[in-house]
Amino acid sequence: MGQTLTEIAEELQKSTKRVQLIYAFNGIGKTRLSRELKELIDPKDKRDEKSKIKFLYYNAYTEDLFYWDNDLDTDKNRKLMIRPNGFTELALNFLKDQGQDKNIGSNFQRYTNDKLTPNFNEQYTIKDKDGKEQTIRAYSEITFSIEGGNEQKVENIKISKGEESNLIWCIFYSLLEQIVETLNEDDLTNRATQDFNDLEYVFIDDPVSSLDDNHLIELAVNIAELVKTSTSNVHYIITTHNPLFYNVLFNEFENDVEKKYDSKRDSDKKRLEKLDDGTYALINSTDTPFSYHLFLLTEIEKAIKSGDIQKYHFNFMRNILEKTCTFLGYRKWKKLLPDGDRKEYYNRIINLYSHNKHHGEEIQPITEEAKTALKELVDILKTTYHFRQP
Repeated sequence: MGQTLTEIAEELQKSTKRVQLIYAFNGIGKTRLSRELKELIDPKDKRDEKSKIKFLYYNAYTEDLFYWDNDLDTDKNRKLMIRPNGFTELALNFLKDQGQDKNIGSNFQRYTNDKLTPNFNEQYTIKDKDGKEQTIRAYSEITFSIEGGNEQKVENIKISKGEESNLIWCIFYSLLEQIVETLNEDDLTNRATQDFNDLEYVFIDDPVSSLDDNHLIELAVNIAELVKTSTSNVHYIITTHNPLFYNVLFNEFENDVEKKYDSKRDSDKKRLEKLDDGTYALINSTDTPFSYHLFLLTEIEKAIKSGDIQKYHFNFMRNILEKTCTFLGYRKWKKLLPDGDRKEYYNRIINLYSHNKHHGEEIQPITEEAKTALKELVDILKTTYHFRQP
């Protein structure tokens, strides 16, 4: 029987595990789940000025706290602005006090470009249109510079969306590093701040999707190592749609050479699925990292059996073909299709239904012939390449 996201959040809250790792496809509801859990742990309507933070999360809402001022008047002073709210005020003041701008910068450069540097502003004053002075707080704006070929810096550049996501994650990660170090101090009087004494949960949803595989693996290892060094009672929930990121974290939380972290006792691995009736299921995945390709193949077969084939199932098939052709050393997945009269048709069907550029195509019904072709491709994969059935 399925559950609502609120019930799933309640289940996560009741868990005694220090770490809960959850895989789910994009669009299932990971971000909404993080909000449901936050409302259970630290509801906004019950907070006051004396309340200390109990729930810290990184998700799409975190990225919404950052926006660009592109200086449309002069097109020179481009800067990434940080919206003031309870979280950013607390986090950035703490990072500023700990002198973490260089640490944020080095983390950012590790995942992007060692010549690309984020620069946080110092406090300054400006005059508004009425001539009144306005104070701009420190750590509320970020500009970017890059070293040119002649070793001179190019100032006030605008970075890509992927680099922006990297920077926001690095701010969060640097904050988390400081929080873990602070809370690992048992003597409250020796802590750098008392602001995080009540912290109960850290929820991380798909940190950086724009990274290549090497950096994604490095990121997963860094997160796991940081979590395993945490000696406080904080619980960590990590959700992702990326199979590689999930599997690396799975293995990292299963293995601890120094035996400082009891993975069997301290971590759970799960998969979040949305059921046909709109409810959800949180399924244990504790034996081994699930095989992403087998999982996609199973999802396609379930759709074929029920007759509910959607366009995203053709995306699943394309994903399987692309990964399989790379593994086998081919440059194009079309090479995996059987020779004969149907080869071009299979190629055209996969391309048609896995690449939709116009809204009209989104509602275009899938033909019975295309559904048959999808079933045939599943049979071809299973018999030709000997996919093991889960």
